[in-house]
Amino acid sequence: MIREITDLQARDLQHIWHPCSQMKDYEAFPPIVIKKGQGVWLYDEHDKRYFDAVSSWWVNLFGHANPRISQALSDQAFTLEHTIFANFTHEPAIRLAEKLVALAPPGLHKVFLADNGSSAVEVALKMSFQYHMQTGKQTKTRFLAFTDAYHGETIGALSVGGVGLYNEIFEPLLLDTVRAQGPDCFRCPFQKVPESCDAPCSQFVEEQLKVHHEEIAAVIIEPLIQAAAGMKMYPPIYLKRLRALCSQYDVHLIADEIAVGFGRTGTMFACEQANITPDFMCLSKGITGGYLPLSAVLTSNEVYNAFYDEYGTMKAFLHSHSYSGNTLACRVALEVLTIFEEEQIMDMIQRKGQQMRELAMAAFDDMPYVGEYRQVGLVGAIELVADRRTKEPFASEERIGYQIYQQALVKGLLIRPLGNILYFMPPYIISNEEMTFMMKTTKETIEQFFKDRGEEVD
Repeated sequence: MIREITDLQARDLQHIWHPCSQMKDYEAFPPIVIKKGQGVWLYDEHDKRYFDAVSSWWVNLFGHANPRISQALSDQAFTLEHTIFANFTHEPAIRLAEKLVALAPPGLHKVFLADNGSSAVEVALKMSFQYHMQTGKQTKTRFLAFTDAYHGETIGALSVGGVGLYNEIFEPLLLDTVRAQGPDCFRCPFQKVPESCDAPCSQFVEEQLKVHHEEIAAVIIEPLIQAAAGMKMYPPIYLKRLRALCSQYDVHLIADEIAVGFGRTGTMFACEQANITPDFMCLSKGITGGYLPLSAVLTSNEVYNAFYDEYGTMKAFLHSHSYSGNTLACRVALEVLTIFEEEQIMDMIQRKGQQMRELAMAAFDDMPYVGEYRQVGLVGAIELVADRRTKEPFASEERIGYQIYQQALVKGLLIRPLGNILYFMPPYIISNEEMTFMMKTTKETIEQFFKDRGEEVD
C-alpha cells in the first residue's frame, strides 16, 4: 500500500510538473522519492527498493552508480565541464565521434552532437530538408512517417510521430506529414509470421512513395521496434525493403535508433540486422549509460558536402544548443563505449536475451490474458488482451497496465507500462537471480490482478 504522503512528496507536488503524467493521478499515487541507486535497484526514502526493469526510461545500460562511469565523470568534472562547441572542441568529443563512426554502419562518417533524442530528430529532419534545398530539389518539403511511430515531443518530432496520445491535440501546429501504415506483426493484415515474413506490408510505404516521392525529403522509422507504441516489433527484412525503396525514389532514410541503439536489439545498432546504412542515424538514451543528456546524429560525407562552402553562400547548418558537445556527457559516453569493448557486452546481451526469452515463455505463454510475448535482444513485451483468440484489446480507459504497474511497485518491481503492454528493458548487468525475480514478480502481479477482478487466471 502507498504510505501517507511524506514531506518530500508534498514539497514535490507543490511545485513540480512531472513528464508524461496526469498530475491529478498523483493525489492518490504520489511520486516515489528515490534517494539512491545501486546496480539494477532504486531505493526510496524509506529504504524500500525497486527493481528498475525499464532502465529508467530506457537509458541505463550498466546499472545505477556504476563505478567506472562515475569515476570517469568525476575525473572529467575536475578538468573541464563544458565549453562552447562553435569554433572550439575537446578530446572527449573527438574520441567519441571516432568511436561512433567506427561502430556505425559503413558510410556514416560525420557526427553532429546535440543534447536529447528529440533534438537529434529535429537535426536529422532539418539536415535532410536543407540538403534537398541546396541540391536543387526545392519540391522536397515533406516527410513520410508511420502510424504508431514515436520520435519525440518537440514540434518537428511530434509531426512525424503517429501515436495520437502525444500529438493529436497539437495537430494544428504540426508539419504536413505523409503517413504510411506501419508494420504490425501481432495483428498482421497478411496473416504472416515474422520468422518467415517477406514484408508484404512494405507495399503501404511504397504506395505513398510512388505518389509523393517528389515532395518527400526523408522517411523516418524506428528500426525493428516501434517502442512507445507498445514495443511493436517487426523483422529486419522490412528495413531492407525500406532502404531499397528510399534509394529507388531518391528519398533519405532516417533511422531513429534513440531507443534501440547500443545493444538493445542484440546488435550494437538495429540497422545492422538488416545490413543497411541509413542516410541519418539518430542516437541518444543509452549513449551515456543513463548519466547525462546527450544525442548524436550520424550522416554521410555526401550530406555533409552539400553544406560545405564559402560562408557567403549561407549553406552552413546553423542549428545549435548551448550544451551541444557537452564535455562531461562526451566523456561519459566514451566510457560507456569502452565498457562495451572491454567487457564483451554484446556476447553478454545474447546470453541474457536467451535466458529472458526462456523465462518469459515459461511464465506467460499460457496465461489467458496474454495475447503475445515478443522479444528482440533485451527488450521483451507482454501484450495484455481481453480475448486471446480475437486479440481484442482491453479498453484504454480501464488502464489495466497502469493498475498492474502500481501493484508491481508494492512488490518492489518497476515495470512502467505502455497502455496495456508491460515490457522489460532491464540494465545489461542484470543477474540470473534478478531476472528470475523480474519474471516471477510480473507473473504473480498479473495473476493477482485478474484474480482480484474475479476473472479466470488459469
